[in-house]
Amino acid sequence: MKKLQWTGNTVLITGGSSGIGFELAKVLSEKGNKVIICGRSAEKLEKAKREIPSVHIVQCDVSLNSDCEKLFNWIIKQHPDCNMLINNAAYANHMDISNDDEFVNKAVHEMRTNFIAPVTLIRLFLPHLGMKKNSAVINVTTGLVYLPKAVEPIYCASKAALHSFTQTLRLQIKNLPIKVIEIFPPAVDTPFHQGRVPKIAISVESAVKEIVAGLEKNKNEIRVAGSKLVYAISRIAPAFGLKKINEL
Repeated sequence: MKKLQWTGNTVLITGGSSGIGFELAKVLSEKGNKVIICGRSAEKLEKAKREIPSVHIVQCDVSLNSDCEKLFNWIIKQHPDCNMLINNAAYANHMDISNDDEFVNKAVHEMRTNFIAPVTLIRLFLPHLGMKKNSAVINVTTGLVYLPKAVEPIYCASKAALHSFTQTLRLQIKNLPIKVIEIFPPAVDTPFHQGRVPKIAISVESAVKEIVAGLEKNKNEIRVAGSKLVYAISRIAPAFGLKKINEL
């Protein structure tokens, strides 16, 4: 199994201006890596830059194919040493398919952000990463790929799609020098929840500490905190688990 080094890299993190992406940027920067973050909000990116002066920022809406292509071209020109891609950007809506007139439009946006964007960026970056030493593609999914929550139907479906794609990607590029890693966070106390932070949410610092520990242990799949239990229950008693996750 390819062993990665976690210092001296050039890492691109999508959705890096807040939450897990921001905390990862902070920790990886402290470990001696050059970190580039992208996000839709210039204001949030500038705030992140003030808090992590060494970080490089670029505004980008990854839900747009054209922005993904612009991001890739900018990285190749400005940071050709980039050897790691972390697909972290994500969006979720609480939706009811029966009563939401905008359900399909919202679903398309979520799928483009959570699934199509990572697939697009991976396809763009693969030839470049294949020429780099210590290269990696890291996809952030969720423990909900195992037991989905009904209130976030498209978020869970899009992350399940990314989970499946990550597994097949690992098989398809097994002969390339690119390590494929998947991270399964639990509920984490971040702005992602738009004010609806679950009571079971853990701190972003705790989540990233466990993520980085998993990266340094060279794991291909990193299940964080409660995601370990969700995974186990989904294997042993999936119907029970599905009922309980939707009662939380």
